[in-house]
This record gives sequence, structure tokens and C-alpha cells, in this order.
Amino acid sequence: MDLSLVVPLFNEDESLPELCAWIKRVVDANGFTYEIILIDDGSTDNSWKVVEELRAANPHIKGIRFQRNYGKSAALNEGFKAAQGDVVITMDADLQDSPDEIPELRRMIIEDGFDMISGWKKKRFDNTLTKNIPSKFFNWATRRASKIQLHDFNCGLKSYRGKVVKSIEVYGEMHRYIPVLAKWAGFRKIGEKVVEHRARKYGTTKFGWERFVNGFLDLASIMFVSKYGKRPMHFFGLLGSLFFMVGFLIVLYLLGIKIYDMNNSLTNRPSFYVALTSMVIGTQLFLAGFLGELISRNAPGRNHYLIEQKLGIE
Repeated sequence: MDLSLVVPLFNEDESLPELCAWIKRVVDANGFTYEIILIDDGSTDNSWKVVEELRAANPHIKGIRFQRNYGKSAALNEGFKAAQGDVVITMDADLQDSPDEIPELRRMIIEDGFDMISGWKKKRFDNTLTKNIPSKFFNWATRRASKIQLHDFNCGLKSYRGKVVKSIEVYGEMHRYIPVLAKWAGFRKIGEKVVEHRARKYGTTKFGWERFVNGFLDLASIMFVSKYGKRPMHFFGLLGSLFFMVGFLIVLYLLGIKIYDMNNSLTNRPSFYVALTSMVIGTQLFLAGFLGELISRNAPGRNHYLIEQKLGIE
């Protein structure tokens, strides 16, 4: 199969028929074999009914329905599991991403040899204060932390080589950091394409200010997990060793003073409490490292979601 189109959605019943018809026109014009995977993330409107109707009219359309709202990362993760195409393209369901970008996004994977292409909404139609300015700051911080030179990490319009989406796990709110996840999975040929960003035609945005706070917390998390997720003792053990060693050296120093002058009172010295605190913190960090090792080896079900119904997917 040439293409898998993975489309997460939440309360987008108005835009779905137009989006699917547009995708069909583009892929048919280019002669691609394809599937459209619509993931309903617990919508409270008629989105799933629309998905069923679209599926009845076009067997290339498949559906996954969550029992409740889990978020975009969960929807993408399930869509990636179900995708069968050589190239996987993700896009939002609100018609702000243009399906006309599909042929070039696929070509850059197949012909130019990229593992992943991330869209760049160079000209945006979002609110400047609440979305554009925070997004620029967020993208700058992510570039600095990840060393991946992309302008727009959070653009929903992306294309992937099939094996990339089968090699990464998207959970929590990590959909913002899929390029980082791909890089740490060993896929380093990550490119960028300027894509059209369209004004929202139906409904309202589903994201608020909290996504930026969560975004930076997730960035810190993904950078830690990428480096130390399989070896937490290397991180906590190093810090624990440093704190414990500082405390131990201070204790040796104080014992030396005590031996030299038995009349010296160790507990009257601030350094005594610094040493005690350092050794306690060092011990706690060691315990955190051991617990982290145990947890990393026993973490099933992190990406387990209640799926109410599937259409066309085994």
C-alpha cells in the first residue's frame, strides 16, 4: 500500500466529509493505493456516525473509536499501530491542513530518502498572542534542547517512512516531540517542508494555554527518558554519588578536626549539617535510581486505551 493517512479527531463532524472527499480526489489523481484511518478521540458530537457513513461509502476509510477522550498522542499511537502503508501521513481533521500537500510529502520520503518530513506553517492564521508567539518560543526551546533544526515541531501535517511509526511509542502528550522520538530511535534524516496553513472553517480550537506548560514539562521528560529511560541508575546514581561524596569528605574533615582538638563541638558547626544533608540526599537519590530500574523493567499498559469500536481494522 502506498499511503496511510492517519487523522485524529475530536468533535469534527462538520469537517470530516469535506476532508475525506478532498483526500480522495488527491490520491486518486496521483494513482496511490491508500487507507484513511480516522481515530475518534471520544467525541461528544456526531463524529463517529459520520465516520460510519463515510466508511459505508468508501471502503478505504477505516475508523477507531475511543471509549473516552485520551488526547492526540493516544490517537496517533493507535493510528500508527493500524497503519499499513509504505508512507504514513498525519494531518488534523479541522481542514487547516491541506491534502494537496500529500503527493510532495510522499515524494520526499520515497525519492529524497528522508525518514520523516515535518510540516512548517510559515504563514499562520491563528491568534498571534495566544498561539503564534507561544509556539515560536516553544519551538525555539525544543530546537535548543533536541538539536533538531525544525521551525515547527507541533505541525500536525507530517510524513513518515512506514518503519518509523512502528519504531516509536507516542504517549502522554508526546505528539509534539515525534521528531525527537524518531531521532532517538535512530532515524536521523529528518526534513522540513513549508506547508499551507488554512483558516479554521468549522468549530473552534480544542487547545488552550495549558498545552504550553505541559509542552515544556513533556520536553524535559522526553529528553530524560531518551537518555536515561533504560538506565535511570546512571542518572540518579551519579547525582547520589556526588552528594554522598561531598558529605563524606566534609565528615572526614570534621573528624580530623575533632581528633586534633577533642574540645571542638562538631554539632555547632554549619558544615556538620551540610554533610548530614548531603549524605541523606545522596542515599535518597541512590534509592530513586534503584526504584527507577525496577519500574523501567515492569511498566506494562502505559499505552493501553479502551477502544469501543473499530471499522475495517483487525
